[in-house]
Parts: sequence; structure tokens; C-alpha cells
Amino acid sequence: MIGTTVSGGFLYIVASLNAVVFVGIWRLFRRMGNGDYDEARLEAHLNNRGLVSRIVRRLDRSVEKPWHMYVVGLLFGLGFDTATEVTLLVAAGTGAAAGMPWYGILCLPVLFAAGMSLLDTIDGSFMNVAYGWALAQPVRKVYYNLTITGLSVAVAFTVGTVELASLAHDSLGLNQAPLSWAAAANLNTIGFLIVGLFCVTWSASVLIWKYGRIEERWHRQHVYPAKQGAQG
Repeated sequence: MIGTTVSGGFLYIVASLNAVVFVGIWRLFRRMGNGDYDEARLEAHLNNRGLVSRIVRRLDRSVEKPWHMYVVGLLFGLGFDTATEVTLLVAAGTGAAAGMPWYGILCLPVLFAAGMSLLDTIDGSFMNVAYGWALAQPVRKVYYNLTITGLSVAVAFTVGTVELASLAHDSLGLNQAPLSWAAAANLNTIGFLIVGLFCVTWSASVLIWKYGRIEERWHRQHVYPAKQGAQG
């Protein structure tokens, strides 16, 4: 009960904070569309987002070389024990108690590490391309942050709702329709739905960017007048 309450409550806090950030980025995006653009103010606004990023900003700036990321990843791995890792440890301990050979037990962490390495490498490659694209133009940077922040709000709110609804259903005996529906949801299924949400959101975002010609309109409003003024 305590673990679920802390987890769901923390996700709701994250969703609320990111929702505030999302509104700020959306207002900035609207101002840019109306011709109000200041690159220094844009950088200051994007750098001030997120409570954790403000606290660890000095430490974040100390990561200057590729090998520094190994230390960051090691600390992240030590402090982030997911439910899957706990299940893996329990399975390994149960196998050892049942007399399973040591090489059979080692297959479990090896397979887990191989799967994590594959998916994290794919995720890192994708994010590398996305960051490279976003940093090329100021309007891309704002659009990218708008999409990512909106996704984080949706995911945190969805998972937090499922966890707290399940707790209220099981511990407090609340069986009303919305709570019963959320409590009946399988977190594994929710995980697949979140992956689908990411794919749909990114696809829709790319289509809106391409066919809405956001960058072209921004260039006409900001770049071309600036060039004409310089030539004049």
C-alpha cells in the first residue's frame, strides 16, 4: 500500500509539474508564431524547465566527455530497481534454492542485460537523431520540447491513475465504474499502449511539422525579414 501510494503520488506530481512546463512552452511557441522571438529568452526558458534539472544543473554541466556517461549510467543502474529486476532476482534465488545449475541461473541476468542493451541502444540512437534535428533551429527545439513534455504528462498521468485506482479498489473497496475499469487494467498491457502512444504521437508530430510547414512559416516571419534588413 505504501509503495503504490508513493509511486502513484510521485507520478501525479511529475505530471502536474510537467503540465505547468507544457503550458509555458506552448505560450512560448504561440508567441514565436506571432513574431515575438528572442533567442536569449528562448534559451533561458528552456534551461529553467524541470525541478530536478534546476537542482542538478551544476552536476549536469560537469558531464563533458563521453566516458562521463558511463558513471551516470552506473549510478542510474544502482538506484533504479524496476519491478522486472526484482522479479529477475527472485527467479534467480528460487532457481538456486531448487538446485538449478549455476550456468542456468546466469542465463537469466545475461538475457536481461542483452535485452536492456538492445532496447537502450535503439532508444539512444533514436534520441541522438531527434536531438540533432531539434538543435538545428530554435523553432525545432521548442516544437521538440512541446512534444516530449506532452508525452511525459500523458504517460505519468496514465500510469499514476492505474496504480492509485488499483489501490483504492483493492484496499478501500471502492467499486465504482471508473475506478473498477482502471483497477482492471494490466500494467503490462499499459506498457504496450504507452509504446503505441509514443509511436502515434511521434508520427502525428512529424506529419503536423511537415504538412503544417511550421518551419517554413517561421523562416518567412523571422529569417527573411532579418536578411532583408541586413541587406538594406
